[in-house]
Formats: sequence, C-alpha cells, structure tokens
Amino acid sequence: MSSPIAIPSSSYSAAHAVSVSPTTGSAIQERLRRNSLASSTNVRQPKVLHPIENEDLRLLLLENISPDAVKTFESNGWRVDHHTKAMNEDDLVERIGQYHAIGIRSKTKITERVIKAASKLLVIGCFCIGTNQVDLVTASKAGIPVFNSPFSNSRSVAELVMSEVIALARQYFERGYEMRQGVWNKQSKNCWEIRGKTLGIIGYGHIGSQLSVLAEAFGMRVQFYDVVNLMPLGSARQLESLSSLLSQSDFVTIHVPELPETMNMISGIQLAQMKKGSYLINNARGGVVDIPELIKAVQAGHIAGAALDVYPHEPGANGSPFDDQLNPWASELRALKNVILTPHIGGSTEEAQRMIGEEVAGSLTRYLNFGATVGAVNFPEVDLRAITAEQPDHVRICHVHVNRPGVLKQVNEVLSPYNVEKQYSDSKGDTAYLMADIADVSPQDVNRLREMISKTSANILTRLLA
Repeated sequence: MSSPIAIPSSSYSAAHAVSVSPTTGSAIQERLRRNSLASSTNVRQPKVLHPIENEDLRLLLLENISPDAVKTFESNGWRVDHHTKAMNEDDLVERIGQYHAIGIRSKTKITERVIKAASKLLVIGCFCIGTNQVDLVTASKAGIPVFNSPFSNSRSVAELVMSEVIALARQYFERGYEMRQGVWNKQSKNCWEIRGKTLGIIGYGHIGSQLSVLAEAFGMRVQFYDVVNLMPLGSARQLESLSSLLSQSDFVTIHVPELPETMNMISGIQLAQMKKGSYLINNARGGVVDIPELIKAVQAGHIAGAALDVYPHEPGANGSPFDDQLNPWASELRALKNVILTPHIGGSTEEAQRMIGEEVAGSLTRYLNFGATVGAVNFPEVDLRAITAEQPDHVRICHVHVNRPGVLKQVNEVLSPYNVEKQYSDSKGDTAYLMADIADVSPQDVNRLREMISKTSANILTRLLA
C-alpha cells in the first residue's frame, strides 16, 4: 500500500451559512457555459494538458454513478473502476492509495483516515448536492479540491416535494395502502385541495426557489425563511423569522445543508409553533429534524402528517433493513399514519443523475486536464484561459500551498528565468492555489522546475501540466 501523505498542521476556519442561496452558483455556471461556447468557436483550439510525470490516471467511482460520467473519463484515456455500492472506511483505506480521483454519492464517507492513506489522490467528486460525507478541512489541507453538483437535481427534488404536498393533503398514501390490504375506505374528512393553502419554505436556494414557482402554479401562497435577504420569485414573500413561517404555514418544507447551525433546527419547540393540523416535509438532510419529537407531535395530533426522505442514519445498500438497530425510533416512525417514508430518492431520476454525472465529471476533467478549480466547495476558485495547441513549449504550473506571506516571492524567484505569460492566485482559509503558464520551457527544465517549487517552504502539492 502507498505510504500516507503528510497533512499540514496549520489550523483551518471557515464561515458557514445556515441555508444556501442562488447568488453565486448561477454566475459560475454561466461562466462555464460561456467558456464552453467560446472554445467551440475559437480558431485556436485549447490543448489538453497532461501531467509531466505522464503517469496514467486512475479513477474510482462508487455508488452506481452515471455511466455517462464513466464514458467521459474513459474518453480521456483514464482507467476507471466502477462499483455499484459504497465502500466502508477500512476498504477505502486499503484501496485508495492507487487512485488519483474518486467519485462518490452520499453513502461513502471520505474521512481524515482515508485522505491520509490517499497518497496519489488529486480530486474528489461528490455526484450529489451535499458534501458533508467528506472531511472538507482535511481534503483542503492535503491539496485536494472537492466538487459537487449543487444545481442538477433541483427540479427532481422540487417535483417530489409537490407530489408529497398533494399526497399528504389527500391522504392517498394511506388509501393506497388500505386498498392493497383489501380494504375499501373512501372518505373526504381531513382531505384538502392545496389551492389557497400556504407553503413555507425553509432555505430559498436552488431547490427552494424552484419549488416556489411550482407551488404558485398550483395556486398556493408561498413564503420563505432564509438567513440571507433574497429577491422572491413570483408572489412569494420572505419572512423575518423561522417562528413566523412555522406559525403561518399549512405545509413546511426544509431545504438547508447539514451544518452545526442546522442540526435539529426543527425540534419540539419549533413543532409546537407550527399550526395545528399542518404538515412537515424534509428532503434536505436527516439531522435537521428531531425525529423523536416529530413522532410525538404526530401521535398527539398536532402535526397532521409528514414526509421524510432523509434520516440521521441510512442503510448502506438496497435491501438492507431500516430498523431500530439503525435508528432506535424506526419502528415507531413506520407505524405512524399519513407519514410518507422514502429511501433518499429526492434526486433519483434519470434526468437528474445524467445531469449530475455530466456536471461533476466535467469539473473533475477540467481540474485534471487544466487545473481549473471553479466550483470547488473547499478550495480557492482559480482558472486561466487555455494553452493552445500552437504553444507546444508552454507549461502550466498548479501549486497548492499554505496561505502565508512570502510564498509568491519564492515561487516567482524560481520562475524568473522564464516568460510568465499569465498567473493567478487565490486563497480560501489556510489553503492557497497558484496557477501560472510559462513559455519557452525546455524538456530538460521541466523536472527541475517541479522539484524546485515542490521544495518551497509552504508547498502542499505541485503539478506541472504540458
């Protein structure tokens, strides 16, 4: 097995927001789209860069990631090992040392122990929205950017929420189950149209804002709560406090990341603030709702029903039991009436998985081929215009280093004998990333350059692409 890599010991701190807003992501997507269009019409086509070491790249894809992503990687000549299931920590530690990139979904955990064993790992791709299954701090310290897909399954999740709103209001989940048991139970008591009802959205990001538009098309009134002041879409309105939203909404749906600030953000106090006879929907993260308190509220008749797609602990594979050994309240939850339980299928549509595969595979390919980190969640976002095929003596330097004074001076002293055509540097927390394209580099100089930059005092990881 490959020897572990050293993780710099400097501290890392980052600010977290309670909910995600659509302010910056769409701009990044538009920039990537424009770059793609520009390159397709450019007379001088960009040159695909390769590591100077010329080592064949090897990728590990877990959890049945889209075949389209596999094709993208294989079209670059990379070796791909594709598995349908997740791996536990011990299996990852044993195998990760031979891979340069890994793609996962939500079940595989990339821990500090795994990262320390990943001596060749350059990049991590989360083929989903969330990244809390990855130790982002350790990955950053090791010089490993993490990419995800914050947009691609938004429509799928929003449509699932709307279907759950109707199912809860009409109780047809219960009626369908009774029919399968051979029981005819036609009734209209406590069954409602959703037209004219109020939907409260917690977190007005990519999913919440799209859901807002769909709900208004059904004739619902929409209000939302977010820690960031945002422009509402349509006739939606933003409320100043979570308690106001809870007390005024017929349906409450949650769309926030799992952070220390959002853990159990809906617990006994918040459930008591909800309208009697209202409904709760959680398709975000399992830790944001205190499920034992939700069970009590449903049993007491205060909450008329709920829909849950995520849980604090989830089975590792299809067919595994969802029982009290996994979550001690599981059997009690399963026994509740008008509670819809689904196995984390919010983004599980053919369309969403195809788009996620394209988006994350594209991000990983751009990083491995060109060093671009635009869209990375734990890393400085840096990019340079492409080196063209007409520039054979150009080399791109990708230098990840500890963010401290004097580093650029050291690197530029190494580069001073050459023509630095373009250079860009940025930092995030304790990690900084420099990209530079230099011209007139002879093959004899390449290894010497890499060795000299790698020996600078703050070096984490240095790659040369040509």
